[in-house]
Amino acid sequence: MSPEDSNGWVRTSRDGDVLTVTLDRPDQLNAQTPATWSTLAGIGQSLDADVRVVVVRGAGRAFSAGLDRSLFSPEPGVPGGLAELGRLPDGEAADRIAAYQAGFRWLRSPGIVSVAAVQGHAIGAGMQLALACDLRVLADDAQLRLPEATLGLVPDLTGTSNLVELVGHARAMEIALTGRAVRAAEAQAIGLANVVVPADELDVTVADLVAAITGPPVAASRATAELIRSAGRNSPDEQDAAERAAQVLRLQELVGGR
Repeated sequence: MSPEDSNGWVRTSRDGDVLTVTLDRPDQLNAQTPATWSTLAGIGQSLDADVRVVVVRGAGRAFSAGLDRSLFSPEPGVPGGLAELGRLPDGEAADRIAAYQAGFRWLRSPGIVSVAAVQGHAIGAGMQLALACDLRVLADDAQLRLPEATLGLVPDLTGTSNLVELVGHARAMEIALTGRAVRAAEAQAIGLANVVVPADELDVTVADLVAAITGPPVAASRATAELIRSAGRNSPDEQDAAERAAQVLRLQELVGGR
């Protein structure tokens, strides 16, 4: 196993309070393996408390074309392959998938805002990684697809809840069941993309967005992000109470009360 394979072809870089996570396997369109998800989960578990923004991107011409093709082998001896997973006892298989999901779910952890910078293909696990982020900036050549159902599988890397949250029940049902491509312009129109820009402007647009996110005071920014996240699961009364509690803390800090 090469060093790149052992860390799932994932690299990170830090610039102040911004962490960039890059899928770095451009010759394979950043195809993912269980090692990718393990590395992503480890990044989430060891995240520095000072990090405010996490940018997720893919090297080369694609964000991520999904699963590495070797994982589709019918041979049960392929580590992490679908054949191996399908032969495990139910509980063990579910636990294995839960560990994979941990590589995605941390991208909406308290204290950070995550931004996916998407160019080219974002297919299957690639689209689910983009969906796992809070925000998505798409190059105009981006294409997103969830083909799992057409392959006899289901999206299982946190994609279903995030997709429904973004585009609603009917649109999510249609996208997930047909496995069709959602191109950049449509992605923006239906709420999958925050903004679409020419491919050569992707980096600067993401940098400008990150600068805007990190502009407000850190405590106010984090409290606001958590209110936005909780709004989808709280009742109106619960959300009103959450706003009140958060604002009391902000006011106390502003006047030096506590």
